[in-house]
Amino acid sequence: MTAGTVFVMWLGEQITERGIGNGISLIIFIGIIARFPMDLINTFRAIFVTQTLNIFMGVFLLVMMVAVTALTVMMTQGQRRIPVQYARRIVGRKMLTGRTTHLPLRINTAGVIPIIFAQSIIMLPTSAAAFMQENQLAQDVAFTLQPGSKWYVLLYAVIIIFFTYFYTAIVFNPMDVADNMRKNGGFIPGIRAGKRTADFIDRVLSRITLPGALFLAFIAVLPDVLIRRAGVPFYFGGTGLLIVVGVALDTLQQIESHLLMRHYDGFLKKGRLRGRTGG
Repeated sequence: MTAGTVFVMWLGEQITERGIGNGISLIIFIGIIARFPMDLINTFRAIFVTQTLNIFMGVFLLVMMVAVTALTVMMTQGQRRIPVQYARRIVGRKMLTGRTTHLPLRINTAGVIPIIFAQSIIMLPTSAAAFMQENQLAQDVAFTLQPGSKWYVLLYAVIIIFFTYFYTAIVFNPMDVADNMRKNGGFIPGIRAGKRTADFIDRVLSRITLPGALFLAFIAVLPDVLIRRAGVPFYFGGTGLLIVVGVALDTLQQIESHLLMRHYDGFLKKGRLRGRTGG
């Protein structure tokens, strides 16, 4: 196992250096989507062979999966852009002209980290109950928090929301952002530089983090609801969906940047711009 892990890490580094995209992320991506054909076969078998799944339920699941995937893409790329204006200033013998840019605040700043933390914590009662077979209280708590129960889903969602805010507060410091903006001559129109700017950024970040936290909670509890309540014969949602969407978007952006860098002149000569000029 150790030798295989080292080999996979080396293979991921080779993919990163010689290919496109993050190698380790692509290996994890392939490992997740490798089970899709078997899930598709099991779904067809459940609909047409064993008939444990209604065909209308299958159509509903297909539409729901497309909608959830589209929502995941939107939430992954979603951001609130705060306008930032930089005043004209002199640096040495150079005159830097003023410019207007924006400060992007992501809706899902924490990524999949809150779900991983929540999974580790929600499994503690069950793990503790396994070592305390004679303790009735531990057994009752483990039975109450078994996967699929309403208390499990509720506590799981609350922990994810908490860790989303907690991790966002750790990785993003509004005061540091406000200080860097003030040192570089930047300010948010209508907001005084310094503490007022930090408070404004913190208030906006707290508001846009709420839909991101609720979305992570929804994605995390979706597989348990589908499998245990609807009898779906495959796993959809959770960290797997977030990783697949994130890696796919990142790889597509890198491919697009390589194409623009290598063939931008070709696009200008043969592509859309010539058609517009000719028109």
